[in-house]
Amino acid sequence: MSKADREYRSMTVRIAERADEDDKKIVEGYATTFNDPYLLYRDRDGWELWEEVDPGAFAGCDMSDVIMQYDHEGRVFARIRNNTLTVAPDDKGLFITADLGGTEIGRGLYEEIAGGYTDRMSFGFTVAKDKREEVTDENGKTVVKRTILEIGKLYDVSAVSLPANPGTAIYSARGIDGVIEEVKAERLKALEMENARRRAIVRAKALGGLNK
Repeated sequence: MSKADREYRSMTVRIAERADEDDKKIVEGYATTFNDPYLLYRDRDGWELWEEVDPGAFAGCDMSDVIMQYDHEGRVFARIRNNTLTVAPDDKGLFITADLGGTEIGRGLYEEIAGGYTDRMSFGFTVAKDKREEVTDENGKTVVKRTILEIGKLYDVSAVSLPANPGTAIYSARGIDGVIEEVKAERLKALEMENARRRAIVRAKALGGLNK
């Protein structure tokens, strides 16, 4: 699985610093939330793509060795395999707890989080199953809703600096372009099929009139 196949989302959810009796550098927060629609894309014509994560999306997810990074790149600050990172879904979303005290750069990141300089989280994943619904209102505005039903593998959770679009609650560093293009292609194919159906009806009516 190449990195190009992964999707990345960043939530405007504060990473909460938690005091620890052993003075460890513990941070915690939500990498994503459930049943919480967020805008992925809006074009100039008003067409919108919204997304949300189903509460059962992580039920069969491979979370065997998730790592914590910064902006999905570079050094590893914590990981499941050495017991410095825990990742688990709860009623609200995907909750993480990380001990950043094991490395000098980890302790530096802890201070950035504690100081409020870094207050967003993201997660890198692959989608195993989703569903899409399209609604067009009376004004002709079309909204597509994508619900992520099953996440195949969770690669990393990351503290992130700035979202690509600060006006939305979520963004993708990579991967979202592919989702947008895929949905657009599906819509185009559906429109072509509908137009073909209408042309067939018109031809059938015309032929019926000629045969009378």
